[in-house]
Amino acid sequence: MARSSEATRHNILSCAIDHAAKVGLSGLTIGGLAEATHLSKSGLFAHFGSKEALQVSVIEAASERFVEEVVRPALKAPRGEPRVVQLFERWLSWALQQSAGCILTAASFELDDQPGPAREALVKSERDWLDTLAQAARIAQREGHFRADLDPEDFAFDLHGLMLSTHTAARLVRDPSAYDRAKRSFSRLLAASRIPPTP
Repeated sequence: MARSSEATRHNILSCAIDHAAKVGLSGLTIGGLAEATHLSKSGLFAHFGSKEALQVSVIEAASERFVEEVVRPALKAPRGEPRVVQLFERWLSWALQQSAGCILTAASFELDDQPGPAREALVKSERDWLDTLAQAARIAQREGHFRADLDPEDFAFDLHGLMLSTHTAARLVRDPSAYDRAKRSFSRLLAASRIPPTP
């Protein structure tokens, strides 16, 4: 019975992520989700209890999906620059697969000045992602791929900024070359981070 309830919750959250990507977290309500899932409001309320709890659950579920589809597979790549490349390429693939855009990226603009549990959950997710990128850069330094004087946090900041710029160009401006530009920008970031060849 518990397994069935957990499977139901998982399916509800999967639908909620897709729904929130279209209407925003603020537009995500138990009533709207009930219509989208063809479930009763009382049944959904039993799972989440409030709109705020639903929003937090959606952010946590989207973060878990991102980790499963982007981070964990990339960490199987060889240590150093190959792993950094995999993190970028898998993120790019993730971004391309989201028909309504990445809910986590959209929420970062929506919740930036709205204190509360949903914002706190998103901040944790963003910090974890930045820490992952910075740690990948540190490992690339230890493997002799990146310069010793490279600041890993700066590298993570620059790469994350590239990703946000790509999201804006692709989703808002509808620039058809957004992802090609992202690849070129990433190549330049890598080149600037590598140990210069010995003369």
